[in-house]
Parts: sequence; structure tokens; C-alpha cells
Amino acid sequence: MSEPDIQLKKFQKELSAGTVSLALLAVLARAGEPLYGYLIAKQLERVGEGVLSGKQSALYPVLRNLEGGGLLESFVEPSVAGPPRRYYRITEAGRLTLQSWIAAWRATRDSVDSVLEGIPA
Repeated sequence: MSEPDIQLKKFQKELSAGTVSLALLAVLARAGEPLYGYLIAKQLERVGEGVLSGKQSALYPVLRNLEGGGLLESFVEPSVAGPPRRYYRITEAGRLTLQSWIAAWRATRDSVDSVLEGIPA
């Protein structure tokens, strides 16, 4: 792998760290009902255009961290086909945090876009 490819992978990993949390909160806020991991991943694939980059396993530690921070809550229900499923829903604190994260995201995006303006891709 060439040095530019290595640097791109590193950059993508660093960008991914915060954006996955933001995207997860947004998916759960939109859902209006609790979702289990596989359904969350499918929603991200459908609307997120590669936020997870095919790494569904990365979803679960982020969900646990968000729950540990009080932004999500979860419960387990039996499944007719397979093991029990853990469902997640966004808390009120999660909704408030999501709003501030959206504002921070948009401000950062706009600022970076301003700096990048005029540079060929």
C-alpha cells in the first residue's frame, strides 16, 4: 500500500470516530421506535451512504459508549428466530446532544468547505 493510501485510511478512520456517533443518534431519533443493531446498520447503509463502510462490528462499541453516556437506553427482548435482541432508543439527553452535535457538525463542515473552496479535487 502506498503512503498516500496509508494516509487516506488513517484520515478516514479519524473522521469516522465522531461521525458514526452522530449518525447513530440521528438514525435513532428519526426512527421513532427502538431498533436493534442489525436494523440500525441497515438504516445507516440506506441513508448514510457508507458511514459504517461495511464494518457493522464497529457499531456495537459505539452504541455501548452512547448508552454509557446516557444518550441511549436499551432493553433485551426474546427473538422468535435466534438469540434475544438488544433494542436501543434515544433518550431526551441524547436528543439534546444530537442537536448540539448537528450544529457543531454544520459549523465545522461550512468552515472546512470555506477553506477548501477553489482547490481542485
